[in-house]
Amino acid sequence: MSFKSLSELAHQMAEIDVAMLSTHTEGGNIASRPMSNNSEVDDNGDSYYFTWEDSRMVADIEANPSVSLAFQGGKRFMVAIEGQAELVRDKGRFQQYWKPELDDWFEQGVETPGVVMIKVHATRAHYWSGEEGGEVAV
Repeated sequence: MSFKSLSELAHQMAEIDVAMLSTHTEGGNIASRPMSNNSEVDDNGDSYYFTWEDSRMVADIEANPSVSLAFQGGKRFMVAIEGQAELVRDKGRFQQYWKPELDDWFEQGVETPGVVMIKVHATRAHYWSGEEGGEVAV
C-alpha cells in the first residue's frame, strides 16, 4: 500500500479539472453536479468553485454545509472528499481564485452580480490509484 500526504493528494486533485460536488437537499436526498475547481486546491485540501447565488446548490449548502467531492483522473486515480462548504461573497477573496476562463460563465468577472464562491474544506480524504488506496489524515 502506498501512502500519500495531504499535500501530494491536493496537487493531484488540482490536476483534475472537474469534480462531482454533492449536497444534501431539502428532502434529504443527495444532489450531485459537475463543478470545475479551476486548478485551485490548497495544500491542506481546500478547493474552490464559483456558481450562482440563486442556485439550488447554494440553498442546499446554506441548510447543510456537509458536502462531498468525487474526482476521477487518469490511470485509475480517484479521490473522494468529505468536507464542509463555506459560501464566500467577498469579491476580494474571489480575486485570489479567479481564472480568465471563468469570464466565459460570468461576463463581468468578479463584479458579475449574483456570483458566489464555494470553499470546500476537506475533513476526510480517500484515494485509490489502481489497486492501491488509502485515507489521508486531514
